Amino acid sequence: MYRYKSGRLLLALFILSSGCASIPPDVRALPPGGSPIELRDTPFFAQQEYQCGPAALTTVLTASGANVSLEDIVSKVYLPDREGSLQVEMLAATRTSARLPYLIDGRLAAIRDELVAGRAVVVLQNLGVAAIPAWHYAVVIGIDDQNDRVILRSGTERRRETYLNTFLRTWRRSNYWGMVVLEPGELPVNADRSRYLSAVAALEGAGQTAAAQLAWSAALEEWPGDVTAGFGLGNTLAAQGDHAAAVSAYEQLLAQHPDLVVARNNLALALAALGQFDAADREIERALRDNTDENLVTELLDTQASIRAQRAAK
Repeated sequence: MYRYKSGRLLLALFILSSGCASIPPDVRALPPGGSPIELRDTPFFAQQEYQCGPAALTTVLTASGANVSLEDIVSKVYLPDREGSLQVEMLAATRTSARLPYLIDGRLAAIRDELVAGRAVVVLQNLGVAAIPAWHYAVVIGIDDQNDRVILRSGTERRRETYLNTFLRTWRRSNYWGMVVLEPGELPVNADRSRYLSAVAALEGAGQTAAAQLAWSAALEEWPGDVTAGFGLGNTLAAQGDHAAAVSAYEQLLAQHPDLVVARNNLALALAALGQFDAADREIERALRDNTDENLVTELLDTQASIRAQRAAK
């Protein structure tokens, strides 16, 4: 995304800015005595001019096993008018590749945790200054805190070493934005429940139903009984036509949350899809009886009408 610029003025501005604003201790802190780590087998895609976003994303997608090309990712995330890529495009392109983008905590320790788990981390840096920003995506593949270094796949450099403090300053300017790419069913290290569930919902919303199903299942293993994950699992199973498994998922959810009317509505639909119309009628009637949300009345009545129409057509 950036180009190197010459000129003493820019250099002077960068030197002056580099000493401003200290890095918070919680951002900088690493566990004591850690060994250097480097994911040497991480692939490398050299960026074309201004196209550091596609190069960085292709790197981590390929490392996750996704079958993508740099040219394909360029077409999805590169914005010629902006001469770069926005974070929203980076996240969306990850989803269309059937992978789950997860925003990590803005801490060096969070990057190290993911590296230890075998995942490189995409970060957004500003290599310029506030008056002359130079936004740049790079991939962190290693940390050597004993020698005060961070190791990157960056721009046209396969292995770029940068001082830890320099990295932190340039990363700070993006408010410590960092992302890992997860295979469906994987959890990040120290997963934040709300952030992970939101990421899975966005994956499902992007039409990646099978991938989202695996992610919802992983969420339920991590947070048993979670309402959002249980409902999402049932919905993705039903969307793929596995109505028997969807019924099981909804029934497990309702056993713990019997007043969840939307789940009972969807259970009725899944039962009807299996031809179990009497059971479907009972569930939708109970949903109508238990419902206290006026906004759901029309949907519940539509479900009841659909069940009756399916029965009549048999």
